[in-house]
Amino acid sequence: MRRVYSGELPVSYRQFYVESRPGEFGADPSDACAGQSNGLCGAAVPGYLFLTTGLHTGTVGLTVEVHDSPPPLGESWEEVVEVSFRPESPSTVLLPWGDGPLCALELPVADYRVRYCGRGMDQAEEEELAVLAGEGIVDHYLLQFWPAVTGADQVIRQTSRSADYWHRHARTLPPPPSPQERAEAERRRR
Repeated sequence: MRRVYSGELPVSYRQFYVESRPGEFGADPSDACAGQSNGLCGAAVPGYLFLTTGLHTGTVGLTVEVHDSPPPLGESWEEVVEVSFRPESPSTVLLPWGDGPLCALELPVADYRVRYCGRGMDQAEEEELAVLAGEGIVDHYLLQFWPAVTGADQVIRQTSRSADYWHRHARTLPPPPSPQERAEAERRRR
């Protein structure tokens, strides 16, 4: 196991990202979760992850790990989802909203399974939208990567109202266009 980051993460608008697309930044939250059953870790945009927190604005706790095989699932995590992810370049970074990279993940271009775990989402949502640096961290997150074949996203554990809301929202979004549909749209555009 390689621990990439452990510490505080500034969040705004309940979000942060993993970005590997050269020259790109961001995606619409609806595009990121399109066709998924989970709404906490959007992986529908190739090379990009859109991650949702309970806290609207402020500081959350975050640990990021890269494993060689699936790590055991800790019992302390209230929310757990898994998605597939393939970086589009070896330059994969973790980004807070509206800021530069917090850390580099140093992931070779390959297929990965990603587990996103959280605890304290409802409590953080009740903290009047903002917890500023030095005021104590309410919600904590764990982001784990390991090599794996591509598979559908999954909700492994869900206990909070906040996660339930985001999962239900994601399930209303239509699936993203297939590679063939994207190619046809690009052909027509030209």
